[in-house]
Amino acid sequence: MKKICPGMYSSFPRLRKMAGKHLHPRSTSLSFPSFATSATLLFTISLLALAFFFFSSSSHVPLHNPKPYSFDNPNPNVEFSFVASLEKFLTTRSRSVKSSNSDPVESGEAVRELDDAIWRRETERFYENPLDLPVRVYVYEMPEKFTYDLLWLFRNSYKETTNLTSNGSPVHRLIEQHSIDYWLWADLIAPESERLLKNVIRVHRQEEADLFYIPFFTTISFFLLEKQQCKALYREALKWVTDQPAWKRSEGRDHILPVHHPWSFKSVRRFMKKAIWLLPDMDSTGNWYKPGEVWLEKDLILPYVPNVKFCDAKCLLESRSQRETLLFFRGRLKRNAGGKIRSKLVSELHDAEGVVIEEGSAGDAGKEAAQNGMRKSIFCLSPAGDTPSSARLFDAIVSGCIPVIVSDELEIPFEGIIDYRKIALFVSSNDAVQPGWLITYLKSLSPGRISEMRANLAKYSRHFLYSSPSQPFGPEDLTWRMIAGKLSNIKLHIHRSQRVVNGSKSLCTCD
Repeated sequence: MKKICPGMYSSFPRLRKMAGKHLHPRSTSLSFPSFATSATLLFTISLLALAFFFFSSSSHVPLHNPKPYSFDNPNPNVEFSFVASLEKFLTTRSRSVKSSNSDPVESGEAVRELDDAIWRRETERFYENPLDLPVRVYVYEMPEKFTYDLLWLFRNSYKETTNLTSNGSPVHRLIEQHSIDYWLWADLIAPESERLLKNVIRVHRQEEADLFYIPFFTTISFFLLEKQQCKALYREALKWVTDQPAWKRSEGRDHILPVHHPWSFKSVRRFMKKAIWLLPDMDSTGNWYKPGEVWLEKDLILPYVPNVKFCDAKCLLESRSQRETLLFFRGRLKRNAGGKIRSKLVSELHDAEGVVIEEGSAGDAGKEAAQNGMRKSIFCLSPAGDTPSSARLFDAIVSGCIPVIVSDELEIPFEGIIDYRKIALFVSSNDAVQPGWLITYLKSLSPGRISEMRANLAKYSRHFLYSSPSQPFGPEDLTWRMIAGKLSNIKLHIHRSQRVVNGSKSLCTCD
């Protein structure tokens, strides 16, 4: 894929190339009275030719008005739809290796052998290639009831199923917006010749791995299996993973567990709390995660899969003159826990000029209405839901609508890489519900700042578009960049846990 960066539109390399190609001295049959006169005349002609060349070139190369930054997908083979990508994956990808359905039986000796092998390999890499950057991931070959069978279950049922959750959201749409486990796994197991990401590679020997990926689709199983069947499958997955020598060696500290929906794997995940959890947010109320289960130093927050279509450069240009709504919101107006702020905001904003607030869900009609509304608005309200996060934030970003975030406890994806102040506004709940405060604040923002934030949205939107194949600077890429930053600390705690003696009062749990 062609990399896009602000400097790619610079004309200077082209001009140097053209100058080198066209401005060679030409031979001439004219005779001049003296060598000095001839040399002077030739020098003068060369300067005139050079000036003419640059003058003529400048009329075609806009040096002072470079092309605006934009992200358009130049590869039509890239798929951003979960359903379309999954269909292709299931119907074209061969299952080259099939895992046994029997639980592994491993002794303490196997754990020690793996530990020695990992130590030897890490030592070799440290001394031979200290700048060895790609993250090496071993992907478990779990029984298909944890992987392919669940993907087929979704694929074979999503068209006919109209089940709604207790808050009215379509079940299969919820699975799609939390499908980060599919996008990461599909990229890791793809043939290396088809992969574009260079900062992570799959290894097939456990001793070569920095990390271990658990490919269990916890969200699909939660929503599409009967309750007791789901809990039984959770227990089986827990036993399968925790029986692995690599898990026993580190107690799971170097294992990646995708649990992107707050309800997924909830009945057993406390037994895996030392693993790296891939989360939608970090709820601080205790309703979803218990104290000591999640924290920023260990876990990683990933963006939801957007519900709306990506507004590309053409769309942004066409919608610029149509953005007449000051502030837009469409979604459930009454939520639990931290989401109670929504009803307060509705009460404050319902009669405000330039504000559109609509009740709606994530069904097909709601998706279309939300997309149209966001593309016609300057700002999009993003209050807390049942948890501090909401898919609405990412819908706004890919729609070119500046998010106005009212969620005091929110943690957001890739904040070690992205400065969200450049693309969103953060407003405290106390300020947002003061009479007239929010509208006055939004109207006070200068056109220059709004234009700058819009330009940054166009630039940063690629970071929130999951795709197949995974793209450089996409969310899959940024996931591994963030995890790479945790590796030294992960290994510190593994090594420390292996040498700290029982009874030590200095045991660090990092709670």
